[in-house]
Amino acid sequence: MRRVPAVGVSWPADACWPADARWAADMLRVGLTGGIGAGKSEVSRRLGAQGAVVIDADLIAREVVAPGMDGLAAVIEAFGADVLGPEGSLDRVRLGDIVFADKQKLATLNSIVHPRVGARMRELEEAAGPGSVIVHDVPLIAENGLASAYDLVVVVDVPPRIQLDRLVRLRDMTREQAQARMTAQASREQRLSIADIVVDNSGSLAELDRQAGELWSELRRRALIASADEAKA
Repeated sequence: MRRVPAVGVSWPADACWPADARWAADMLRVGLTGGIGAGKSEVSRRLGAQGAVVIDADLIAREVVAPGMDGLAAVIEAFGADVLGPEGSLDRVRLGDIVFADKQKLATLNSIVHPRVGARMRELEEAAGPGSVIVHDVPLIAENGLASAYDLVVVVDVPPRIQLDRLVRLRDMTREQAQARMTAQASREQRLSIADIVVDNSGSLAELDRQAGELWSELRRRALIASADEAKA
């Protein structure tokens, strides 16, 4: 784990978080991000086990387009009923093949999903207690210019060759599918440019455990400082 200077990034009002959002000063809001296959979820699981309140954007993104939700109806209106599976749920592989090959279609999908995800994430955050470390597990912080919405940004990083290998070997993607998904995301350099802390996940799970422990200690330290500062205010 290494700390790097943060680069301020503006974020649009139509991104996940409302432009007029106000957050409690007595909690630490962490944006956790990383490219597909980098192991961001492994880090969030370890932080959750230590005591962080983890809000998983990928999980919520599935919830908002589940059968019966208005998000699914909007996806069908935009992309047609062919993106549904035989049981009426979203066929994510089919939809992924459509949007990851066309940036405009990906933008359309994001415009449907992101506002709904943001609203649900805000509900969960407001339910957390004072002094909490809130870890927002979000894959697209760099892509959507959301870095300034958090107290700090943690980037889980691996070289692109390791991403590609993991996607092909562990997720049963073809090299072409894996490359398309990587290309649709921000570049490694763009993600690192918004990082306050970088977790290198190119090593062993034992090494990741060590870095996750160090990261949790640092997040708790910052959360205690934020709580103390709020008490003095």
